[in-house]
Amino acid sequence: MESENRVIKDRKGKAGRVIFSAVIYFFLTVWALFVLFPFYWMILSSVKSYSAYNGEYIPTFFTLSPTLENYREAFTAVPLAGYFLNTLIFTLATTALMLLVTVFAAYAFARLSFPGKDLLFSFFLSLMMIPTELVIITNFQTITYWGMRNTFWGLILPSVTSVFYIYLLKENFEQVPDELYKAAKVDGTSDLKYLFKVMIPVCRPTIVTVTILKIIECWNSYVWPRLITDDKAYFLVSNGIQEIRENGFGRENVPAMMAAVVVISVPLIILFLVFRKKIMEGVSRGGTKG
Repeated sequence: MESENRVIKDRKGKAGRVIFSAVIYFFLTVWALFVLFPFYWMILSSVKSYSAYNGEYIPTFFTLSPTLENYREAFTAVPLAGYFLNTLIFTLATTALMLLVTVFAAYAFARLSFPGKDLLFSFFLSLMMIPTELVIITNFQTITYWGMRNTFWGLILPSVTSVFYIYLLKENFEQVPDELYKAAKVDGTSDLKYLFKVMIPVCRPTIVTVTILKIIECWNSYVWPRLITDDKAYFLVSNGIQEIRENGFGRENVPAMMAAVVVISVPLIILFLVFRKKIMEGVSRGGTKG
């Protein structure tokens, strides 16, 4: 009798877990559909002809006559390829300089000893409380005074530091046992050599994560490039969208606009899908001590 009751309880428990899992997956599926629908609508609109799109009094969720004409227009109506090249230069240069600054700053706060280090780092963290918009005017005046408007250096310099990335990498550096550092110093290893031979290889997942997040941030950058450049020769893809809308396709040619947005979004989507595990691993390692 006792065994039968135990079996019944086990079955009820399994049934409850199955029902709970089914409900969770149902809501996750519904949420995923809500999140992915804008991307589906963007791609769908980009393969509809201008006449077909404007002729739909009631929007349809599929098309029987897809066309790639909108993608051809995206590269011919405006210099979209040039915007891509500018964005690539800006992204690579900014990310490289940011990594250099971030790695050295994080290492200094994590391993070196100097007077006022904790106070300085606390002050450094307090800068995260200041909204980016509040320093844009100061950056604009500084870059203008230096004569760097409509230059790549004017685009790049205000973006080469990040308090959050320095904090994230510092926390990761501090997880490396102090014994390794002391042993290296006994062997006569310099701090620079220890950084490149030990710290960076051990903390590679977090560094990869910071790199990917910075690339995404640079690729999506809009406000600062729009403010500091009014020369189309230095437009980025995010700013080029507005130029496309105003001078390329016109405000009413939505399918062509959507095609341009798809072309601009694809590199970031591929980057995230390829490195999503690295991003999650680096963030979790950077925020967990011990």
